[in-house]
Amino acid sequence: MATIQALFPDPQLIADPVRAVAAESRQPHSPRPWLYTNMIASADGAAAIDGLSGALGGDADRTVFRGLRAAADVILVGATTVRAENYRPPPASEAIKGQRIQRGQTERPMVAVVTNSINLDLEMDLFSDTSFVPIIITSSEAHTAHAHRVETFGARAHFVLAGEARVDLSLALEKLFELGHQTVLSEGGPSINGQLVEQDLIDEWNLSISPQLAAGGATRAAVGRLAGSPPRSMELKRVWHGDDYLFCRWTRST
Repeated sequence: MATIQALFPDPQLIADPVRAVAAESRQPHSPRPWLYTNMIASADGAAAIDGLSGALGGDADRTVFRGLRAAADVILVGATTVRAENYRPPPASEAIKGQRIQRGQTERPMVAVVTNSINLDLEMDLFSDTSFVPIIITSSEAHTAHAHRVETFGARAHFVLAGEARVDLSLALEKLFELGHQTVLSEGGPSINGQLVEQDLIDEWNLSISPQLAAGGATRAAVGRLAGSPPRSMELKRVWHGDDYLFCRWTRST
C-alpha cells in the first residue's frame, strides 16, 4: 500500500488510507442518498490521456480509489465510461468486505450504469459474472424503444426507469434511495458529473491531482452548462499527499 501523508487539516501519516477514506462522514438526506465523486485530473486539468482516466493513476491514487469505493452502496457511471474503461464487478479484499458488513452494507458496492440508449453488450465483463447483477438506469422511452435489448439482459441486470425522454439523475437518485442505497459514488464520466453539478446534486467532490502534464484536447472532470445558475460553493475538508499526487476532498457549503 502506498504511503500517504495528510497535509490538511491535521498533518500526519495516514496508517490505513483505505479505512480512513471509507470512514469519512457521509450522511444521506432524504429523499436521496449522499452523492460523492471520485475523479482524477492531470496537473494541467486533463481528465484523461488518450481517452482513458486510468493513464493518470498510480499506486497512491489506487489506494484512495479503493477507500472511496469501500464507502459506496452504489457506483454511478455513464455507459460511455463503462465501455471505455471496461468496467468489471468491483473487487473487494476480505478486510474491506468485513468492514462493509459491519457498516450494514453488502460485501461490495453495486454498479449503476446510466444510459439513454441501452447500448451495452451482455458479454462485457460487468455483466459476465452471474453472481453480480448491475443496475441499468434509463428513461421510460428508451426502455420501450429498445425492448429487444432489455429482453437480452433478462436477470443479468436490474432496470431502473428515471425520466421520460432522457434520464433524470435527480429522480434516479431518489429511486436508488427507495431501494435502500444511502451512499452513491459517481465515477463519471465528465458529462454525468456535469449534469450532477447542473442539478446541484453533488454533496462531496473528490479529486486526485496527478503529477503529469497532458495538454492536448482532453476534457475536464465535469462538463456541461450551469444554465445561468451560480457555481456551487464547496468547503475544503482534506488534502493528502502520496507519490507526488494530491488527494482533495470538498463538501458542499452550508
